[in-house]
Amino acid sequence: MTTVQPTRPWAASKADRALTGSSLLLSALFTVLLVAVTPLKGKLAYFFVFFIVWFILDSILIARRYGSKGIRDGLAAKITLFGAVIVLLAVASILTATVSRGVKGLHLSLFSETMRTTSFTDPFSHGGMLHSIIGTLYLILIAIVISVPMGILTAVYLTEIKGRAAGLIRFLVQAMSGVPSVVAGLFIYAAIILNTPLRNSAFLGGLALTILMVPTVTRTAEEVLNLVPRDLREAGLAMGATQWKTVALVVLPAARSGLITATVLGVARIAGETAPLLFTVGVFDSINRNPFKGGSGTIPTYIWAGLTAGTSDSVQRAWTAILVLLAVVLILFTLARTLGNKRMKAK
Repeated sequence: MTTVQPTRPWAASKADRALTGSSLLLSALFTVLLVAVTPLKGKLAYFFVFFIVWFILDSILIARRYGSKGIRDGLAAKITLFGAVIVLLAVASILTATVSRGVKGLHLSLFSETMRTTSFTDPFSHGGMLHSIIGTLYLILIAIVISVPMGILTAVYLTEIKGRAAGLIRFLVQAMSGVPSVVAGLFIYAAIILNTPLRNSAFLGGLALTILMVPTVTRTAEEVLNLVPRDLREAGLAMGATQWKTVALVVLPAARSGLITATVLGVARIAGETAPLLFTVGVFDSINRNPFKGGSGTIPTYIWAGLTAGTSDSVQRAWTAILVLLAVVLILFTLARTLGNKRMKAK
């Protein structure tokens, strides 16, 4: 007896792959010829002409083989692919520009010196941004300590408790997601700096960033908690556990990876914010190890100062700082994912 191997119904057959390959090859040839004989030039011309030609040609071939249903399925696939390619091109363009321009200003003293005795208009081989890196890490740590527990507890209330205020809280969280970053800085400046003895500090900057980070953490954590199977909750309650024990010992551990992702998304939301820091932290050129007193250097304000100086050396400092900021966010994301995966495997 011969055994029938299971197949995936959505997997492309040899005929489908041959059809796709033929349409791609013909589209590429036609695109090269069309761009060569028309005024259309450049990379964007090749991209858009190729996509239009491929869309028409592939739709004709699909219609001949599968009929109108195949055309609708192919249309949805092409639109999805087009959107994904546009996003990838934008991301790749940003990363390429940042790396190609920022790497020129990298040097050893960049991570060991400050700008205390150096001006932004000096050659970019002098001075460094150690103070900005330390200040940014302070701000991110303060924002995480305040906003992550607040955001996760709010998400737990919205998904598990579902009290009378759930609708109002969800509305406020969604409204806060659209608050401009400068408003958060102005709020801290008007409510605290102008009315209390407290002055510019990394702590106040962290409070301003917390206002921006909480909605991102809350909305992402709410979606993650909604993905936890209800069977797990019912199993915990059936074994005699109270609701809070079920949430603390069953639901949250099951959503650990997603909650870490929510934290990383929140950090990415605030890492490059400059406007609120100008009101709450200011521009500082040396290391301040006390986050509760005195100004503090940050990477976003370092970038802002470099760009506003206007010279070629200061602009190069800004591009290098942008590259360092991307590296800091990538390192934090990698550490968070690694620690989350190790804890999941340990359990």
